[in-house]
Amino acid sequence: MLEELEIRALGPLEHAQVKPAVGMTAITGETGAGKSMLLNALGLISGKTSSPTMVKPDQAQAWAQGIFDISANTSVQSVLQESGIDMDSVAADGLFISRTVPSHGRSRAVINGRSVPRSVLANVSSQLLTIHGQSDQLRIAQPSAQRDFLDNGIAPQILEQYAQAWRDLTHAWQQLQRIQSARSQATARADYLRESIERITRVDPHTGEDEELRSLRSRIEHAADIARAVQAALAALDGAGFDDAEGARSLVDHAADTLQALHITQPFEQLAERLQSVSSELSDITYTLSSLQESEETSQDLDSVNARIHELDELTRRWGPTLADVLAWKEKAQFELEDLDDSPERVAALQAQYEAAQQVALQYAQQLHEARVQVAQQLSTHVNQELAALAMQGASLSIEVHERNTSPAKAQIHVQDDAQPLDSNGIDDVEFVFKPFPGAPGMAMGQHASGGELSRLMLALELAAVQVRAESKDLQSDKSDNQDMLDNAQHGERERLTFVFDEVDAGVGGRAAVELGKRLALLAQDQQVIVVTHLPQVAAWADRQYVVQKNVSETSGATTTVQFVEQQQREEEIARMLDGGISESSLHHARELLAQCTL
Repeated sequence: MLEELEIRALGPLEHAQVKPAVGMTAITGETGAGKSMLLNALGLISGKTSSPTMVKPDQAQAWAQGIFDISANTSVQSVLQESGIDMDSVAADGLFISRTVPSHGRSRAVINGRSVPRSVLANVSSQLLTIHGQSDQLRIAQPSAQRDFLDNGIAPQILEQYAQAWRDLTHAWQQLQRIQSARSQATARADYLRESIERITRVDPHTGEDEELRSLRSRIEHAADIARAVQAALAALDGAGFDDAEGARSLVDHAADTLQALHITQPFEQLAERLQSVSSELSDITYTLSSLQESEETSQDLDSVNARIHELDELTRRWGPTLADVLAWKEKAQFELEDLDDSPERVAALQAQYEAAQQVALQYAQQLHEARVQVAQQLSTHVNQELAALAMQGASLSIEVHERNTSPAKAQIHVQDDAQPLDSNGIDDVEFVFKPFPGAPGMAMGQHASGGELSRLMLALELAAVQVRAESKDLQSDKSDNQDMLDNAQHGERERLTFVFDEVDAGVGGRAAVELGKRLALLAQDQQVIVVTHLPQVAAWADRQYVVQKNVSETSGATTTVQFVEQQQREEEIARMLDGGISESSLHHARELLAQCTL
């Protein structure tokens, strides 16, 4: 419920503060005075598009703030919690929603001191305010809005039963999709592992084999150079190939023998021993070189060596970087392949769970359909009773509920047995069909009615909704005490929302105007109502009245003020609305009208 609306520098309004009544508040004033600024302010805190042109010409920014009591509004409390708003501050001081519109740049929305995106602002405000204005009420032309309006008259437990069944169905569907996807992925993974293991097994590498082959390839490629070098080294060691020359080994042996022949212990004996060691090392080197010279590995086919190296490189590129890594990967892959299981039993169990959830969801969807049909009939009856009293004689509204069974492409999840589509809202399409006069073809609501007709039609719908809820409570009161306690816990106290009506009195006068005001007052017994009106017969029914006045001066130009009126001031405003001026006659008529407007 809106407790206070404050506005600064919005259009011609310098500053205004409105504190609506709990019941009905009337906003009056002459045409062109600036009553639309109040609606613009409500639109701003509702998340509507802003424009720098809204800012008063001599000001840097415009600002609007609404203070709401949401102590009984569980819906908006849930939205606030989801948006991360501090609920402690809301509980202590109420909900503060403000919007700043600069003369240059983007607007800024704030909820209880926290900046929020415009989408969050719109989501929160939609749980608090319903504006039936020339453009705002066109939202009811949307099928989703019509369905939501109809569902407001349905017992919450029926809606929650289907909502839970839909959540269960969606969860079962998601689980089935995940395991089917996982099964597909597991099969592909198993195929990959099997093929990879077979390839490594076929190549059959051993650790370090690639390095050994590269060394062999180097020797094969340099075989001639190696042979010449080995021969030269052996010749130098043995003296072969040199005329009248001894090899290095013979010369070393000769030197050792010469030193030993001295028979002097030190240091010649030690040096002789070292020369003998050198001779032994030279002998070993000579043997190794001889064996290399005689080795047949240099006769291997270079092409086959290169082919083997290429095979090993392919393995290390995919599962390396070394052959040791390749062999380790193969071992792990064998264990993983053993663990992979297509789990057909699990898939079958989830399929059965999904099909069972479909049946439950369809059952509750059918119950919801039947409840919608019943409430649609009640609403249609009450709306048509109200329309005659709202200067719309002969007009009628039919609320039609169509069970979907021929358009499965529209469903998110299909019932496989009969192709009946389900979605998060059930199996129904809801349509409000308006006939402006008897015999006229039915037309989609909002497409052909005038602004005033649509406003009165929305008033009739809101009044009808109140009557349907009252009838529902009467039915609940006939139940047993235990069941009544349960229903009260489920229903709870209905939160008091704020309804704003603009142009609802367009084309209405005389007795119909009195009936219009009375019906707004009736709605205000259940909800908070703010009406912008030029009819005294409507304004007189209000619990509180504000007058919007336009003042023009040479110094400050045109400015608009909003003033709360009561007692004599209110009588004078009603008299002005009745007669265009204030006279004893119009004042007397105003007092009579105010006295008569009681429920």
